[in-house]
Amino acid sequence: MPRKTTPPEAWVDEASRLLATGGPDAVRVETIASRLGVTKGGFYWHFADRSALLQRVLDQWERTSVDDVITQVDHDATEPGARLRRLFDLANVFAKAEDGLALELTIRDWARRDRAVARRLRRVDSRRMAYLRSLFRELGLTDDDAEARGLLAFALFVGNPLIASSHDGRTRRQVVEQALDGLLLAGPAKRSRSRQQPA
Repeated sequence: MPRKTTPPEAWVDEASRLLATGGPDAVRVETIASRLGVTKGGFYWHFADRSALLQRVLDQWERTSVDDVITQVDHDATEPGARLRRLFDLANVFAKAEDGLALELTIRDWARRDRAVARRLRRVDSRRMAYLRSLFRELGLTDDDAEARGLLAFALFVGNPLIASSHDGRTRRQVVEQALDGLLLAGPAKRSRSRQQPA
């Protein structure tokens, strides 16, 4: 009877949890094997080495935080405003999920010390910004407005943990939602009229 091996996804999931809580140095084959209740020999059925495992962790992070999100948003709504709101909803859910947010912040910190991770992070952020731009452009905004609003929305996502938990009695979520609503409300027609007013 062939020996049953631990699936590679289990190694990747456990490595992701360790990375989120302890950084890249915490991702050790022996530690993961112990947490999975298996010997570390099974690791080499799926991965050439620890670096290959870390690449798979980054692959999974990119897939779940970009590909899966875009697929979900495009599936749930067709109108650009509705898709933006759905994207903001998913971002709020992500910000409240401890593991997801911790992993995002850890990867950003890791990228400051590792050029390959920095390249991966730039690619992920570029893909996120490209999607935001496309949605704002579909609302009829100019390229400049789409860029500015996309950047503000992305800054809210990345900076969410830094926002104080209370603002004049409002929760962090209320503050972020109000800011995101503001990005959707001020349309190009309103802005163009204000520019045409005499000085």
